Amino acid sequence: MAERSTAAVGVAENSGDEEALTARSDKASVDSATDGQSGSDRPPEDTRSDAPTTIRGSQDSQDSDTAGNGSDVSGGGGREATPPEGRPQSPAQAQQYGPDAGHASVHEGPAPGPAETPAPPELHSGHKLARRYRLEECVTRLDGFSSWRAVDEKLRRAVGVHVLPAGHPRARTVLSAARSSALLGDPRFVQVLDAVEDHDLVYVVHEWLPDATPLSDILAAGALEPHDAHVLVTQLSQAMAAAHREGLAHLRLTPGTVLRTGSGQYRIRGLAVSAALRGISSDTPQRADTEGIGALLYAALTQRWPYEEDAYGLSGVGSLAKRTLVAPDQVRAGVHRGLSQLAMRALVNDGATASSQEQPCATPEELAKAASALPRIRPPEQSFNSPRPYQRAGYQQGGYGQGGHARPASGVAEPGSPGTPPALPGRTGKILKWGVSALLIAALGLGSWQVADTLLKGDNPRGEESGQTHGNDETGAVGKPVKIVDAKDFDPPPGGNGSENPAKVPDAYDGSPNTYWLTQKYYGRPDFGNLKPGAGIVLDLGKPQQVSSVKVDFMGATTANFLAAHRSTTAMPTALDGFSKVSEGTGQHLTLKAKKPIRTQYVLVWLTKLPLSDDGNYRGRITEIQVMS
Repeated sequence: MAERSTAAVGVAENSGDEEALTARSDKASVDSATDGQSGSDRPPEDTRSDAPTTIRGSQDSQDSDTAGNGSDVSGGGGREATPPEGRPQSPAQAQQYGPDAGHASVHEGPAPGPAETPAPPELHSGHKLARRYRLEECVTRLDGFSSWRAVDEKLRRAVGVHVLPAGHPRARTVLSAARSSALLGDPRFVQVLDAVEDHDLVYVVHEWLPDATPLSDILAAGALEPHDAHVLVTQLSQAMAAAHREGLAHLRLTPGTVLRTGSGQYRIRGLAVSAALRGISSDTPQRADTEGIGALLYAALTQRWPYEEDAYGLSGVGSLAKRTLVAPDQVRAGVHRGLSQLAMRALVNDGATASSQEQPCATPEELAKAASALPRIRPPEQSFNSPRPYQRAGYQQGGYGQGGHARPASGVAEPGSPGTPPALPGRTGKILKWGVSALLIAALGLGSWQVADTLLKGDNPRGEESGQTHGNDETGAVGKPVKIVDAKDFDPPPGGNGSENPAKVPDAYDGSPNTYWLTQKYYGRPDFGNLKPGAGIVLDLGKPQQVSSVKVDFMGATTANFLAAHRSTTAMPTALDGFSKVSEGTGQHLTLKAKKPIRTQYVLVWLTKLPLSDDGNYRGRITEIQVMS
């Protein structure tokens, strides 16, 4: 066991009055974007821009949509409460982790009093900065500054914006950090695009990556495979080594500030700026960032946060052993030994650890070299199901359907193979073959005569008058369409506000594929931005009727559920618990079938995951719904 470090990994958002700030941030209002319009009734306002001081990043002139996640949204979508504390703040608490000698020192600036910190500017959805950046949704409001998801109307792309008053005690530091980060221009970091002092406001604009997933979301699903964890620590340490060579530090590496793109590349957001916004500084910045990467590697291997307190949706390890840090391979079975030792070398800096005789890594560059020196870790094997053997049709499986090269049917051995009964010898075998042939010919003739006799008499078998099937049969056929008398959008609390484009509901069952009902725009995640469980349309059939399936056509692959109210329900339910789940599916054209026909008056088509639109937002569209009996 190695003694615990007091490194500033997962450092608290603010000092002193953290609880009060957290309470205020939880009450911050978030305006939902609705179909490209402002969520506020007030007209958009433009901040004064007659004489701004502007510092622009190297990518400001690009016309392509290089969107990026906000640097303060740990969940990747929706809004975020103040991140939990990941380590002790006071010296008394720090003593619980062991000696302080030789450990990284990260601390925050003195918390300014109410008279020293100006109040956050009164901004709202639709507000424009410099007649260009339209604010869409507030994702963080904390300690005098706020962070927004916004739209750059000049280049037509999503961006993130940090805003604070020009009189804020950290305003100049934030501008300086943004300028330094923008000059780095390293694609492994979320880029700063603009930094402006505009009279009474200071704001920093950065990329927004809608296709990237925060590490916190990835770890919520489970620990990483060894190969993925090795890629994580290699890319992060190499990126931070490059930043430190230019004199830049992060000081706040957490699972929420690391993003993984669709191509598997890890990108770091908030370089220098995130710490400047919160007044975080360090006497040993390289040591602090090295321990930050070590904590992320530890979490990736164990799905645990390597400090006493729970943080970022992960359980802390403080309950495992006091004053010591347990190695990852002792916390979770199957952890790669070399990566476990590497995490300990990054987290502990007071000599060799109990699990390795190697010296600790004190800088990101040393950590990058140690990661590269590990033996190659193979990626996990991809499983491919072998194709099923080709099965001939039934009429081909007999002796008369097989040619000289035909394979025997399943379960029938080839002649001459072990276990094959001997063929009948000579004349007896020939007689049996001819006898079987005669019987088959007779059976075919008899069947043909019966069919012809039936057609001549004009008799149809009972139950086949129309040649159609009703209800479900073994082949999956469905019955007749059921008339939809009325329909209503369904957006219940919690999360929903009771309305989801009600005027467009009739377009979902008008018989025209060119019209559709659509949801509002959601950002960052397909599950409605992690704001609510879903939304949909309730169909009123007029009276309880038999329903066997619901056919739904979407624009883009969508995940949806088929739910139904109890047969005795006489009024349209207003809550989700008023329905029972029948079936679910994912696709663009779905037929959601019941195991057996049910009887109900109210059917709910409930969308749970939305497709990505061309504008980088998630939105559901139903072109047509049909209920079948």
